[in-house]
Amino acid sequence: MTYCVSIRLNEGLVFCSDSRTNAGPDRVSTYSKLHRFSIHGDRQMMMMSAGNLATSQAVMAQIERDLKEDADFNLRKACYLSEVADYIGELSVREQSKYKQNGMKAGFNAEATFILGGQIKGVDTELYMIYPEGNHITSSEQYPFLQIGETKYGKPILDRIVRPETPHETAMRCALVSLDSTMRSNATVGPPIELLYYEADSLSNPNKYYKFEENDPYLVMLRQSWDENIRKAFSELPSLSQVFGADL
Repeated sequence: MTYCVSIRLNEGLVFCSDSRTNAGPDRVSTYSKLHRFSIHGDRQMMMMSAGNLATSQAVMAQIERDLKEDADFNLRKACYLSEVADYIGELSVREQSKYKQNGMKAGFNAEATFILGGQIKGVDTELYMIYPEGNHITSSEQYPFLQIGETKYGKPILDRIVRPETPHETAMRCALVSLDSTMRSNATVGPPIELLYYEADSLSNPNKYYKFEENDPYLVMLRQSWDENIRKAFSELPSLSQVFGADL
């Protein structure tokens, strides 16, 4: 299991992901799920993945191969990010079909889901979630974020805090709290945590990137502060005596 979230703001794009790929009593594995592609001054693209690791790695390998061999279509030739989303969806479906053709055992799941975001020169920033079936959706004005993996635990804070006009530093903290809430409720989601911010129209390699290890001092401080303040906020909620009377 994994958890990745991306937020589209007026200011730019925020990406946050865990790195855990396997969690059990005998083994914990990690693998970066945040990938970047950069042509300075022309295009910047970031991609995160969830689901079957073999499928997502194969998709990344094919993307790099198509770039190296200057295939008929590759990331350099796209005019819009939606074209890249279609391309990634096609690669993913093709990789999944290999397992079906090889007659894998029933119950094996080769599906992978991706979040793609970035900007191509002359076009606004874009953000897409690409489903295992190859189709994709974009974020909305009301809910300008996309999630993949274990999404339910980290969604409430995003719903309440994030809007297109939210400052990027606030959105970055919100993404971290969203991921920390998920880690607390699901042990299969875990550090290192990667956090990245791309500034709209900069078309340069993002310089706001950080990888948080499990006991990173800031991450520990953020978690403690969130716990303390959420307990304080709860204690200040209106008393049920207003409903049941003074005898409560």
